[in-house]
Amino acid sequence: MPSGPPAEPPEELTSPLAYEGVWRFTAPALESSVPHARHAVRDLLDEQRVPVAAAIMDGLLLIVSELVTNAVQHAALLSPQIAVQVTIGANWLRVAVEDNHPYRPKALVADESDLGGRGLWLVKMLTAEAGGKCDVEHIASGGKAIWAELPLAPLATSPPRSL
Repeated sequence: MPSGPPAEPPEELTSPLAYEGVWRFTAPALESSVPHARHAVRDLLDEQRVPVAAAIMDGLLLIVSELVTNAVQHAALLSPQIAVQVTIGANWLRVAVEDNHPYRPKALVADESDLGGRGLWLVKMLTAEAGGKCDVEHIASGGKAIWAELPLAPLATSPPRSL
């Protein structure tokens, strides 16, 4: 059996792809920040040439709008600034919206019969439909981050069953 140094893994397994990384920006907790955040995320993904499918992009931009809108509507009093963080991996991306309000919304467990919480319920449904996940986490500032993680390409759907 030959001996020698262990074989190195192929470079593509050790080097991140050109579009992988973490980007963060802050915005005032104002309604005007909603379209700005959506455009900033779209422009970032375009600039980085992230191979995100159109159906995923549409859902992601709606998720960004909903999360920033919720932060503006419900946290602005205690959090005059919000942060949007975009993390991109080889086959997935995550968007998180952070504010300094300590209240953890329960709408992520809402259902279609609930009168309120439709925005976060929509985030949950869009994320699940894409094969992703979402949650709320407490952050060091005492506030929270609500995040959604999505694959870059939609899940393959199974062919319809014949009767």
